[in-house]
Amino acid sequence: MRHTTTTTRILTQSASSVIRFSKNYSTDIFRRGGRELSSAAVAVNTTVPVLEELTLSSSLSRGPPPQKKRLDELRQRLKTDVPKLESFSSSSSKPKEEEEQNIYDILNRLPPLEFTHSNKNLLLTDRYQREHSYLRISLAERCNLRCQYCMPPEGVPLQPASDLLQRDEIVELATLFASFGVDKIRLTGGEPLLRKDLKEIIGELSAIPNITQIGMTTNGITLKRQLDGLVDAGLTHVNISLDTLKEDKFLHLTRRPGLKKVQAAIEAAALALPPNRVKINCVVMRNTNEDEIADFCRLTRHLPVDVRFIEWMPFFSNGWLENGLVPYREMLDIATSSSVQLERIQDGPNDTTKWWKLGDGDSVGRIGFITSMSDHFCGTCNRIRLTADGKIKVCLFGSTELSLRDALRDPNITKNDLQRLIHYAVQRKHFSLGGHGTPQDIADANNNRPMTLIGG
Repeated sequence: MRHTTTTTRILTQSASSVIRFSKNYSTDIFRRGGRELSSAAVAVNTTVPVLEELTLSSSLSRGPPPQKKRLDELRQRLKTDVPKLESFSSSSSKPKEEEEQNIYDILNRLPPLEFTHSNKNLLLTDRYQREHSYLRISLAERCNLRCQYCMPPEGVPLQPASDLLQRDEIVELATLFASFGVDKIRLTGGEPLLRKDLKEIIGELSAIPNITQIGMTTNGITLKRQLDGLVDAGLTHVNISLDTLKEDKFLHLTRRPGLKKVQAAIEAAALALPPNRVKINCVVMRNTNEDEIADFCRLTRHLPVDVRFIEWMPFFSNGWLENGLVPYREMLDIATSSSVQLERIQDGPNDTTKWWKLGDGDSVGRIGFITSMSDHFCGTCNRIRLTADGKIKVCLFGSTELSLRDALRDPNITKNDLQRLIHYAVQRKHFSLGGHGTPQDIADANNNRPMTLIGG
């Protein structure tokens, strides 16, 4: 046993070293261009997932025989994959991970790349061969609630309106992304309903070729009175944030009143849109609202909406604590211990949600669990985000950003330059959790935006 533990520790340390080399080298080789680019990408694509999985699985050597067999397989893959990196010379300099970089400096480092119809999937395919077809666009930094998990109690500094993407810029960027494989758009915030030209934005986005879905994530406070116009303009899906069914708790969690308005908006949206087009997003926090999981599940019996329980995630100064996280399995236990029978159903491709339904066969909605912290789904991620101020953000938990707004507003930046900048950003996407090892690592780094300034 002692020999096995020592061997595992050495192997884990070696794996971690190669992971750092692989990630650093992939960025460095990108700067040099030429034929090295594709070869280095292949090496990193095949090696890093193995090494990261091996590092996280080091404890398996003490497990039962099937787990031991899995670890042996990973070790064998490590032996065969690592030599692929030996034909390249690594740079001793560490790749820059700062939030802002000068777009001209980046373009000068990048190799010439032309994106045409024949290789259009290349633009939005990352080094782990994940193709990105889902674009989330934040329309506003402002919000009319102050949800505890979304922003610090003092609020967030807001930028002038001129620094945010204008309607024509949003449509231009969305059109570019759609031409390279994006077919689904979600509008977020802040609170997107505070955007005065929201209806016009939806109308113009719905006219873009290849776009098949336009969804919106909202707190629902002003949704009911705007809903018909937005649906007429082309809105196809709505996610409504609601973390409690109790008035006093709603006031505590959001620091504002408004529960009845949100409930009325949910009912109106369920009537205005087809089944499974309306979702309730509920962030579950220990000693706060886990006692309401069963009540939320029962909503799906007669209301044609999907209820999704989301594991509490760490963002800048949102008070996240690891012991405040209620993981997926515990949520299931809470539901079933409250006499709620659940039946597992099929998940969709690239789905972030593990889907269930009430087990008595009499429900019209679904019940889902978003397990970002306890069982992440990074390996099939197909999402890219645009912040309200025009930064491309390739991972919800990553801090690296690149300003497409500045590139779009610069008359010297060509269409091909913009495409290469997007491709560069996509190649910097980490395999999981924005390059952090654990949820606690995300919280300790504390270098991301507050959720309200990301756009969810």
